[in-house]
Amino acid sequence: MDLKDLAIGTVFLLQSTVGIVGNFSLLSCYLIRYYIDQTLKTTDLILTHLFTANCLIIFSKGMLETIGALGMKTFFSGFGCKLLLYVQRLGRSMSIGTTCLLSIVQAITISPSDSCWNCLKFKAPKHIGLFTSLCWMFYMSVNMIFPVYMSIKGHNNNLTQESDMKYCSTAGHDGLTSSLYMMIFVLPEILLSVLMIWSSSSMVVILYRHKQQVQHIRSSTASSRTSPEARATQSILVLVFTFLGFYALSSILQGCVAIIYSPGWWLMNITAIISMCFPTVGPFVMSHDATVPRLCYS
Repeated sequence: MDLKDLAIGTVFLLQSTVGIVGNFSLLSCYLIRYYIDQTLKTTDLILTHLFTANCLIIFSKGMLETIGALGMKTFFSGFGCKLLLYVQRLGRSMSIGTTCLLSIVQAITISPSDSCWNCLKFKAPKHIGLFTSLCWMFYMSVNMIFPVYMSIKGHNNNLTQESDMKYCSTAGHDGLTSSLYMMIFVLPEILLSVLMIWSSSSMVVILYRHKQQVQHIRSSTASSRTSPEARATQSILVLVFTFLGFYALSSILQGCVAIIYSPGWWLMNITAIISMCFPTVGPFVMSHDATVPRLCYS
């Protein structure tokens, strides 16, 4: 085993461990809350789906990358590779989709009463459960195309550098399949990223206007604490920049991998590491919600 493979395998193992601990901890808190209260807030319901999707990514991709980097290349059969890659794509699609949905729902929730979104403020929460279920079914169907695109065969020692992916190999790489991959997977991810930028920007503008409206009330109280609007704005900006910094870059790199006939070792591993960054650090970014620590410590 090369030293660089050992180093990459260690990075994937650390990412997987941290991500599993973070996502399972917060997911367990929300499940306990549901068991106690028999209900969840709209945002909490979306977060449970998000953490579940993150766990799918970490289990599937983390396992593939770690075992592949550590040299156990014959561990997976062709069916095992197909299944784990399918679960990985399903988790990624749901993770991006639910993060975007969370941002849109929050923007609708805090929209002013004279906004055009006011009619959805009371209707949307009633249909979130149905909508997320439909999203799961939709992505389960769409991602069936991925095993067809990735025609996988078992790894063998004579595998050339052209198709080396550490754990699997691809066949039928041509312009048509690359274009379909870009259209079905990469472009929708970019579109969802744009929607999240729009909804997050809307929330920042709404919070800023609200802060200006109540500024004269707070000026009479000599308080040096940061305003709730400022804290909420900071949380929104941290989440959106974390999301865009990792998922947008990951989408671009995966598009490059799909276009390039023989992607190099560094490109493959950097793409894999970045694609696991948001599922790993996302729960820690979102744990600013004070209700979660209170529930866990109670």
